[in-house]
Amino acid sequence: MKFGALSLSVLLALLPVAHAAAPAQTEAAARPAPNAATQRLRALYEAEWQWRQREFVQVREPDGRWEDGDRMPSVTPQAWQARIAYWEKAMAGLDAIPEAELSDEERINAAVFRTSVAAQLNNARFRTYEAPFNSDTFFWGGLNPRRPYQKAEEYRRLLGRLHDLPRYFDENIANMRAGLKRGYSVPRVAIEGRDKTIEPYAKPGADNPFSATFAAIPAHLGEDTRRALQAEAERTIRDEVAPAYAKLLRFMREEYLPQARTSTAARDLPDGQAFYRSQILEYTTLPLSAAQIHEIGKQEVARISAEMHEVMRKAGFKGSFAEFLAYLRSDPQFYAKTPRELLSYSAYVTKKVDGRLEDLFTQLPRKRFTILAVPADIAPIYTSGRGGLDSCLMNTYDLPSRPLYTLAALTLHECVPGHSHQAAMALEAPDRPDFRRQTYFSGYGEGWGLYTEWLGIELGVYETPYEDFGRLSFEMWRAARLVIDTGLHEYGWTRQQAIDYLSQHTALAPHDIRTEIDRYISWPGQALAYYLGYRSIRGLRSEAETALGERFNPAPFHTALLNLGSVPLPVMEREMRRYIATEQAKAQAAPDAAAH
Repeated sequence: MKFGALSLSVLLALLPVAHAAAPAQTEAAARPAPNAATQRLRALYEAEWQWRQREFVQVREPDGRWEDGDRMPSVTPQAWQARIAYWEKAMAGLDAIPEAELSDEERINAAVFRTSVAAQLNNARFRTYEAPFNSDTFFWGGLNPRRPYQKAEEYRRLLGRLHDLPRYFDENIANMRAGLKRGYSVPRVAIEGRDKTIEPYAKPGADNPFSATFAAIPAHLGEDTRRALQAEAERTIRDEVAPAYAKLLRFMREEYLPQARTSTAARDLPDGQAFYRSQILEYTTLPLSAAQIHEIGKQEVARISAEMHEVMRKAGFKGSFAEFLAYLRSDPQFYAKTPRELLSYSAYVTKKVDGRLEDLFTQLPRKRFTILAVPADIAPIYTSGRGGLDSCLMNTYDLPSRPLYTLAALTLHECVPGHSHQAAMALEAPDRPDFRRQTYFSGYGEGWGLYTEWLGIELGVYETPYEDFGRLSFEMWRAARLVIDTGLHEYGWTRQQAIDYLSQHTALAPHDIRTEIDRYISWPGQALAYYLGYRSIRGLRSEAETALGERFNPAPFHTALLNLGSVPLPVMEREMRRYIATEQAKAQAAPDAAAH
């Protein structure tokens, strides 16, 4: 299921929590009564948010978290048509509210709400639910919790969802058949082998990953409860879950993969050019065309390439650039010998950064995260790493494809001060509407992640020219995406063209390159968010440094940026320029105050 600007995988990682009621109520009491426009806006976004949680079967925990309920959501065409009708009505209601009568904060709320709902509406209209997976993310995946639940009710809700899996899978299969019939499918070349991720769950016994989940029920729930839950789980997995996965596996191998389209461009889909434009807008939140993005990408690739050649010279390498890349990809000194070595190095980087966090932020979150290996069942087709509130995942599969010289940049991006830190800041951010806490925009979130890789220079994280080259290789990787994504979906590049381009410009391992290109093929537009968001944040920082001169302090700048929460890039730029102007006014007023 595709959730547009509200990314399900990110929601599960962030798990935001509402603030305690008393402080919020005290603060609310001190504010003036909202005017009619504000009242209408709040009623609109609060009603839509509650409706959305019911639609996608989310339940609220006592601490404010939204968790999966005891069944799966409906994904029938009829359900999606009803959602379209609701969102169209919501957008009409939003259009009728005079923006000029809203406060600054409510204008942000309105912009976030509009952008989020528009993405949901566009995806439903384009019927993206007829291709409910890509090379990276699957509707049949992510259903098994990574870590043991701590409450019996959570296991009971999981059992409810497992009982509902046959119905949920059947609806998705029906949708995929409809997609195949009208020529709307995931490209075959980008999803070959992904059917293997279904295999473990099609087993009825103890080897099923869900069985391991129920075997790990914590002892504090009591032996009677453990036995009852495990007995029901055993029956459910044997009689309902495993058969549902087995049926899905047959469908994927016998029908979907053989009939999936052989073209790779989004423009080749029904109404493909309009669809690709909608994906660009969803993921970048910027009014840029594919041609504009393609040109930005080529310019940035040329700039970063020059920097990479300079670092190669600093490393003392005498050969050509292509020979240097071959050396980095093959010399054993650059690769971990064991999974623990890789995880340990990532942990070392996080602790090194921890010692400098107070230089970067005026406030630090209390929430901590752990570092885990990517689960074995998805590791072969998973990215190098991924960070969230509770954990930062590092991929230890195929160690010869996991260079250590890029691990420092990866850890900064995914763990701290990147996504795990960012999620903790969001958790403890200033009070804002519930829908704001759980809305994620890729340009903002991934732009911050890439910006933190650059921050590693200031933090002294990169200890060798090779690690600095790894950082540049990662920056090049994201800039090259602008060229590759638009090349694939607007200009008709082949998969091999895309692989060759990324191979020639970065030190990424061949395995990672193939995985990444398949992701861009099957997930149009998503890859564009990273560099454009990063470019925007770097630009804002340059503006702040110019405006404030020696008075510039990165700590309040970063805190202001993260306390803003996930917003569309135009909103981020507007609000951060407001922050810069305020700080500039303070700086200009300080000498005047001293003179008096």
